[in-house]
Amino acid sequence: MNSSFSWEAFEKMPVVGILRNVPPQHMQKLFTVYRDAGFTTIEVTMNSTGAAETISSLVKMFGERLNIGAGTVCTLADLDKALQAGAQFVVTPIVKKDVIKACIRSGVPVFAGAFTPTEIYRAWILGASMVKVFPAGQFGPAYIKEVLAPLNHIKLLPTGGITQENFTEFLKAGAKGLGMGSHLIPRALIENEQWEQLESHLSGFAEKYRHFMQQMN
Repeated sequence: MNSSFSWEAFEKMPVVGILRNVPPQHMQKLFTVYRDAGFTTIEVTMNSTGAAETISSLVKMFGERLNIGAGTVCTLADLDKALQAGAQFVVTPIVKKDVIKACIRSGVPVFAGAFTPTEIYRAWILGASMVKVFPAGQFGPAYIKEVLAPLNHIKLLPTGGITQENFTEFLKAGAKGLGMGSHLIPRALIENEQWEQLESHLSGFAEKYRHFMQQMN
């Protein structure tokens, strides 16, 4: 993987891990465990304390081995900070035309947040690389399946309420990726520096994903 976003790496494990206000001193170990478990893509939300500085240091350490992005990007000011920090992709919680277009001009993948079919379609035609359906847990996999019936050309990344128990149902419904926060990366394991338990947790998810894909193929 080079220092830009790798779709090849993402497609091997199409999960975006979401980090919000994780203590900076734990980041290096967390990213090592995350990568070693087989994950390829992770975001640091811009409403985290010191987000830009964290992204910058992590890109320098892991940018050739992980896709490292900026999440919760709502304004051009946030976007500028994220890109200056070296973010390799951008995630928004909303449809924000100027942010999406600026990402396209910069050649940076953007996963734009939307919920209704109209918002999802608008984000896609504006140029979103994928559309983050948020909060996906409200209506579950059935909503993804129903949206994709008329809009099957759109790549959806459901986020919110995705767990180890239900993630396969979202993939069966047609999702092309998943956004996951605390269900993927439990905060308590990080704060208590329970790295072996976190590695076991992540490896278990990765194995379940690989087993699911083998069954589907």
